[in-house]
Parts: sequence; structure tokens; C-alpha cells
Amino acid sequence: MSRQLNMDTLRQNFWKEEYLREKMFRCEWHRKYGSTVKAKQKAKAAARLPLALPTLHPKAPPSPPPAPKAVPSTTPGPPLETPIQSEMYPVLPATRALLYEGISHDFQGRYRYLNTRKLDVPEMRYLFPITTNFIYGWQLGPPVKQELVSCKMCRIESFFRKNGAFALLDPRDLAL
Repeated sequence: MSRQLNMDTLRQNFWKEEYLREKMFRCEWHRKYGSTVKAKQKAKAAARLPLALPTLHPKAPPSPPPAPKAVPSTTPGPPLETPIQSEMYPVLPATRALLYEGISHDFQGRYRYLNTRKLDVPEMRYLFPITTNFIYGWQLGPPVKQELVSCKMCRIESFFRKNGAFALLDPRDLAL
């Protein structure tokens, strides 16, 4: 079925005029308000950039007072260690060795390393709480697994309301 085209020269000129008029309005609007819109877009983009926070370095423990020298030795001692620049404690060699045994697809390698590392409490992994969310889990102790004592039907009956969703609340359904 073909569409009927009711277009004569008069209608074509009308639509051409409308198109050009709309194009002129758009150009005029862009000339007037384009710079302010661009400034607002740049301000929004700058607000969306991530905030760069400074890194916190752990405080070095106070050095012990220097011991009096009795006799100068001729053999040089071991080089002094530089302060730790990481916020985490070093990984035990046995745990690090898990990285190189097998592949993650077989639940070995990185998969086993991360699961083993995850079992340590945060105090054993980090020198200090890095974020404020760390404070909530800091020094909680070992996790305690709670067993559900009740049966499934007891949980269902205590969870759902007995008298419907929109009915007036029964005093027995309210937790005091």
C-alpha cells in the first residue's frame, strides 16, 4: 500500500520556511546562551572528577637512645632499613607462595591466596585503619557464627503479618 503525498509547491515552500526559521532560532539561541551552557557543563565535569586525597604514611616508631660506643669495629654492619612505605603489613612467605601454585580457574593460585588473606582480621593485614569504614570492623575479634535455631515455618510466621498488608496493625505484630 503506497502512501499518498499531498505535497504541492505551496506546502513544500511552507515546510522549507518553517525549517529555515527553526534553524535560525537555534542559531540565535546558541549565539546567546551557548557560552553559559558550556561554562555550566565544565563546572559539572569538574565537580565529577574524583577527589585526590593525600596518602597517609605510618608513623615510624621512636628510635631507641644511642648506645655508648666501646670499641669501633672494622667490619661494616648491615645497612639500615628504610621506613615502610606501605599501609599493609608484609605477607608471610608461605601465604605468598600460594600465588605461584596453580591457576585461579582450578581454585588455586590467586584465588587461594586471596581467600587465605581474607581470613586474617584487618589488624593483622593493615598497620592502621585506612578509611573511616575500617573503624567499624577494627578490633572486633574473630567472627562468631550464629546458628538459626527455629524451623522454617516459625521464621515465616514471625516475618509476615497475619492480617494483611493494608489492614490496621495488630498490637501483636508490632515490635516494642
